[in-house]
Amino acid sequence: MRDGKWLLLGLIVLAACTKRDGSPAQVPVVTTEFDGDAALKYAAAQVAFGPRVPGSDAHRKAGDWIVAQMKERGATVVEQTWTHTTKGGRKLPLRNVLARFNPQAKERVLYLTHWDTRPSADAEQDPADQFKPIDGANDAASGVGLFVALADALQKKPSALGVDLLFVDGEDYGEFGPPLVDVLLGSTYFASHLPEPGYSPVFGILFDMIGDADLRIPQEINSVQQAPEVVQRVWSKAAEMGRGGIFVARADQQITDDHIPLLKAGLKVIDVIDLDYGPNNAYHHSLQDTMDKISAASLKVVGDVALALLR
Repeated sequence: MRDGKWLLLGLIVLAACTKRDGSPAQVPVVTTEFDGDAALKYAAAQVAFGPRVPGSDAHRKAGDWIVAQMKERGATVVEQTWTHTTKGGRKLPLRNVLARFNPQAKERVLYLTHWDTRPSADAEQDPADQFKPIDGANDAASGVGLFVALADALQKKPSALGVDLLFVDGEDYGEFGPPLVDVLLGSTYFASHLPEPGYSPVFGILFDMIGDADLRIPQEINSVQQAPEVVQRVWSKAAEMGRGGIFVARADQQITDDHIPLLKAGLKVIDVIDLDYGPNNAYHHSLQDTMDKISAASLKVVGDVALALLR
């Protein structure tokens, strides 16, 4: 997933609260009704299907589960299905799931996450393990768990905004290169098959790898460059909620992820991601991406901010 480049850049700087003596003020933590424990349970339900590699039985069952969960929570569900022919000639069945809350609202917010898992643990040191599929607890069951728990909250207390929760497929199938080969498939498809003419959300956020028990989310450089107003909105809200220690106002990685096709299509979508996963990023794209590496507390932090942005 997503070749990360470490860079220093002029960034979105948030004003710090200070005391009269100039020292930083302690910002109290503000929470919402978002249930982090439920989000973790939903992530575990995805992992229980097995690796969600496109074309597999686990992938089909996990996708059906997502559709059922969204319908149970009152969403209008739109499925996009298509077949992608890989570079190697394989026919890959893919499915995006768009769950729409308050579908009549003109002003809409787009949240997206990918729900497929990588077919190969290419980060493993042992060559015998490199061709095994990963559990994908953080990458990407954490995003699915986040969205189902958000749907719980929206069912109980709807937002005045229209909310689109988009589960994209085929993000992690191939190689990030460069060049990109058989990756970002669902977001690319959605970007060219928008739900209606003139679809233009007020803002959009991609949530990826947000369950890491050791969570730290810096600003992503493509997001800062191409949608700075959305970065400002999200990191300001996190700072207001006392979460500035996790949503760090520093941009240091340029990441190829599902927000890129949407930015190219003119949608203002940023990436909220913690790509530093485990010691020296050892859990990323490895067999160690398991449920014990993610936490309800991390999902609660991200869920609180995500939900507060909709209120």
